[in-house]
Amino acid sequence: MTRRTLSRESAFWVSAAVVVHTLWTSAAPSMTYPLYAERWDLTPTMTTAIFAVYPIAVVAALILFGDLSDHVGRRTAMLLGVASSALGVFLFAVAPDYLWVLVGRAFMGVGVGLSTSPATAALVEFGPPDSGTRASVVTTAAQAVGLALALLIGGALIEYAPFPTHLNFWVLFGVLAAIFMAAWFLPHHTSGEAKGRWRPRALSVPRSLWKIFAASTIAATAGFAIGTLMLSLGAQIARDLVGSDNVLVNGACLALFAGVVGVAALVSKRFSARILIVAGGLAAALSMALIAISAALHSLPIFLAAAVAAGAGYSLMFVGGLALINAHAPVHHRAATLSALYFVAYLVQGVSALLLGRAATLWGLERAMDLGGATTAAMSLAAAGLALLYARPVSPPLRG
Repeated sequence: MTRRTLSRESAFWVSAAVVVHTLWTSAAPSMTYPLYAERWDLTPTMTTAIFAVYPIAVVAALILFGDLSDHVGRRTAMLLGVASSALGVFLFAVAPDYLWVLVGRAFMGVGVGLSTSPATAALVEFGPPDSGTRASVVTTAAQAVGLALALLIGGALIEYAPFPTHLNFWVLFGVLAAIFMAAWFLPHHTSGEAKGRWRPRALSVPRSLWKIFAASTIAATAGFAIGTLMLSLGAQIARDLVGSDNVLVNGACLALFAGVVGVAALVSKRFSARILIVAGGLAAALSMALIAISAALHSLPIFLAAAVAAGAGYSLMFVGGLALINAHAPVHHRAATLSALYFVAYLVQGVSALLLGRAATLWGLERAMDLGGATTAAMSLAAAGLALLYARPVSPPLRG
């Protein structure tokens, strides 16, 4: 019996759903970190370790399987990724102690590492010709949807439903099961696959792409650094420094960040990658200053303004960085090149999360937030500088 496959348009949107799952899975535990800390008497180092295990596992998966979908097809890699994510979410849903969530977080990371690059590449390949810009915008918007759903649904279930550390993950498990079933009907192969059998190999970037890769990767990494600060410590900043003790309100504040990410992504298609990265770097630096001010003044409105600026900075830098890669990477090496970009971004995210947690344990949350904000602002401005140097001569204006 022949397996029925989706049309290109349907395959495009199923691939977008796989991207949604990567950020929903990433952010799902964010609102439960304070609950875990209270229930299991965890230090900030231990709570941020839960966050940091995820990007470390993503990095490991990218090293081992970064170009897997270039050989076996996007569908197979995405199915493996969603299945691993679902196993990790299941472990969270039944977790009786700290060790279970650490293991579950690792499976989540492996799942995202397996599926992120194939899904991003599939959005280019299942879209219309010359759809690199559309793919970059939809990728970023899908990430925003995943973040918003994680924070709003998670915040509501934790605040008002029973089983606050479990029900959120059962809901997500059901969503991942539905995405897996939809992805089952994706086309098995895509055009331009690499020749020869797949084997684990070191990530590599074509020599001709080095300058483009540097500019786009620093931009994407700076965006991920913003996500690290907002998602690993954002709920605790809102509760402990700003003074908001309602989980749904705090989740809504962080979801505002995600919403702005999506809106900015939709607007960004009218501008060149160079403009996007420079504007995003400036917005990100502003957001870090506003977070520090909101904590000093215990001001929820200023924290909301910081979330808006952070969302704009993340979105503009990430869309600009992906647009550069999508426009220049050869199709038979696209997933491998994207994997190298995500490798750097997730590696920095994992290391910075561990350092932030250690700093919060040693010196307090406010000083750790100041240190993380200053570092993120510097990285964002560096991304803007690289875009001014390299993006202009090689990246034509993006067209909607």
